[in-house]
Amino acid sequence: MDLILRRARLPGREGYYDLGIAGERIAAIAPRIAERAAQEIDAAGDLVTPALVEPHIHLDAVLTAGQPRYNRSGSLFEGIEIWGERVRSLTHEDVRARASTALKWMLAHGVTVVRTHVDICDPALTALQALLQVREEVAGLIDLQIVAFPQQGIYSFPDGERLLVRALELGADVVGGIPHYEWTREYGERDVKTALRLAKEYQRQADLHCDETDDEQSRFLEVLCAETIRLGLQGRVTASHTTAMHSYNNAYAHRLIRWIRHAGVHFVTNPLDNAVLQGRFDSYPIRRGYTRVKELLANGINVAIGHDSIMDPWYPLGVGDPLQACFVMVHYGQMSGREELEMMLDLVTTRAASCCGVEDYGLEVGRRADLVLFDAPTGPEAIRTLAVRRVVISRGRVVAETRPAQTTVRWEGREEEIRFALRPDMPPAARA
Repeated sequence: MDLILRRARLPGREGYYDLGIAGERIAAIAPRIAERAAQEIDAAGDLVTPALVEPHIHLDAVLTAGQPRYNRSGSLFEGIEIWGERVRSLTHEDVRARASTALKWMLAHGVTVVRTHVDICDPALTALQALLQVREEVAGLIDLQIVAFPQQGIYSFPDGERLLVRALELGADVVGGIPHYEWTREYGERDVKTALRLAKEYQRQADLHCDETDDEQSRFLEVLCAETIRLGLQGRVTASHTTAMHSYNNAYAHRLIRWIRHAGVHFVTNPLDNAVLQGRFDSYPIRRGYTRVKELLANGINVAIGHDSIMDPWYPLGVGDPLQACFVMVHYGQMSGREELEMMLDLVTTRAASCCGVEDYGLEVGRRADLVLFDAPTGPEAIRTLAVRRVVISRGRVVAETRPAQTTVRWEGREEEIRFALRPDMPPAARA
């Protein structure tokens, strides 16, 4: 063994476990591993999970809030207008530097798989070229998937289809689309059909921004499902955002969910961005405007949580921590029931990994050792406290460490350390 994590709690298991790592692989999981390793870490009863997965981020736009101006209305469409202005000043090194900074932030928070959308509505494909370089530079730490994303539309932007094809030929991993932003319904349908046709032709996955609007008449998701079935792409297509589903009447939504299940479409909900972008034009009551997460999960449909933005024209906040998105989803989606809290981390680990088609992942012997040690004993506690990631392991190596903050209060004449987390008493280590 090269590394052993001692006395860890694992999701869905009672008691404490040791995890042994040899090279890049999980070599053993047992209540006690007798042998010693060159490096040992005492989890002291804290939670270890597979590394976090970020299924939806825009690395080309991160850290650009206020450039060239701030989004004063806070709306999705003003954000797209501002980004259209910022794109004119993009350079290769500008994108590379900002994306690399954001990836370091995400790695520190335990993320080792990232799917990023990159705007390809640029004849020079500057951002794409930069992120292709970043993908190579971080390959030993982070698996970076690149979605060729036509931000201005495939058919509402000059040569949009040609640019999308060019992006795939240059090495983009996933085909993107944005049907609800196209100028007409007809363009939107063509957007979906073209994206999925290219996914089949180039043997890629597809991930479309779909119905990210408060308009209950935006119904491109049904087209996406129909084309997925027609082309035999079940399990390879993701619908991101789908916020219009929040406003569909229940009869239509019920019918649609049956087709979604049949199509095997994955969903990514982005509670941070959509909590502030949706309902901007409502008078009271103001809609939450997020997809029907509970109903999708109840029908056996895979749902993951994405961060979406880090300090860009759409969302001026964020530090690249998927737990912040989980925390907001608990409130935003009224998912505070105990079972819902228990499964919330799945939406940024195993479910997000499934959405991204990640193989060789999970807490099983023989799988790649990408792991996170939280400063909390359970998933609900990690979300409640936004627990720091004490240790992040990628490919069997410790790649990030964070020391939990130490807080003391003066109480009745003495100093007392406050941890904020509730931990059961941990018996002292008993080792041979």
